[in-house]
Amino acid sequence: MPQQRVLILGGGAIGSAVAAFLAGMPGWQGQHITVLERDPSYARASSALSAASIRQQFSTPLNIALSQFGLQQLRQQPEAGLQEQGYLYLASEAGRGRMEALHQLQTRHGAATELMGPAQLRQRWPWLATEDIALGSWGREGEGWFDGWGLLQGLRRQAMQQGVSYLQAEALSLQRDASGALCGVLTNQGLQQADVYVLACGAWSGQLAATADLQVPVSAKRRSVYAFRSAETAPACPLVIDPSGLWFRPEGEQFICGGPPLGEDLADLPLDPEAQLFEERLWPALAQRVPGFESLRQTRAWAGYYEMNDFDHNGLVGALEACPNLLLACGFSGHGLQHAPGVGRGLAEWISQGAYQSLDLSPLSPTRMAAKRPLLELNVI
Repeated sequence: MPQQRVLILGGGAIGSAVAAFLAGMPGWQGQHITVLERDPSYARASSALSAASIRQQFSTPLNIALSQFGLQQLRQQPEAGLQEQGYLYLASEAGRGRMEALHQLQTRHGAATELMGPAQLRQRWPWLATEDIALGSWGREGEGWFDGWGLLQGLRRQAMQQGVSYLQAEALSLQRDASGALCGVLTNQGLQQADVYVLACGAWSGQLAATADLQVPVSAKRRSVYAFRSAETAPACPLVIDPSGLWFRPEGEQFICGGPPLGEDLADLPLDPEAQLFEERLWPALAQRVPGFESLRQTRAWAGYYEMNDFDHNGLVGALEACPNLLLACGFSGHGLQHAPGVGRGLAEWISQGAYQSLDLSPLSPTRMAAKRPLLELNVI
């Protein structure tokens, strides 16, 4: 109903996607939609600090479908700079069975993935060491990387052109009435009120929900990214996912890489790159997988937060039973940027029409937590 006021908490890619798609719905006008964003420079936002990649090699049909819609949107947005060089997952003998099963699932749902043995891998990428590799899964189209900042700014601009207001303010706490519904958001600019609220604060969503005694298992988990140069140019390099947990891909004339943290995966660590991760784990793994990388030179490093959903590593999308006018759009555990368009479109349909129309996002409903029915995503990087 157009007379409803919608307040979106968080103006990153997902929050801006909800605003942009909702403002474009028939009968809706942008002036009914406000996006609350504490920092319009997005200096700490995952949308700006992400390695910004898109893949269809997921373990759930819904995540595959969300990537396929995201791909359509990226192909239509020149400023996103999509480069479809593919993902290459590598598996040892121990991981062969799982990779084969996931390949069947992915191809059944329209992903253009190809299984390759060691000889095929070496033929296509001669710089790749495959002595310990049993199988590779390559997304030959519809996978790659893009400019996350470009996607974010395109969605934000689309929303604002349709009349959506962006308010620079920090949400301090959620206020609930006697029925349990939200009745306002206390900010450093005063109390902001609406009829429908969307929680899209990324890594900080769980903390904000807790101010109203709402349980949203989303926390900020730091991930470090390192850039390096090498005499080895690794022609036609895709985004490589190594069995060790290392990932790497080209970035202009350099490469970037990352991997799981060395120590315990604690929440809310400072946004400084992990000091010893590159030297102790990533560089040795790079040199093992690409011998020419042994003489690389690190050039810079940065860190960003995963909005980690510790329940099942999948997004939380839809209404909370305990607070029905609060819609979640968070907890994507590293794949939120590529799924932002699909989540934005889905929640816009739900708010404006009362149900999902294009793609059923109900498997991501928060009700699965109370029911103890996780929707496990196995391919989390």
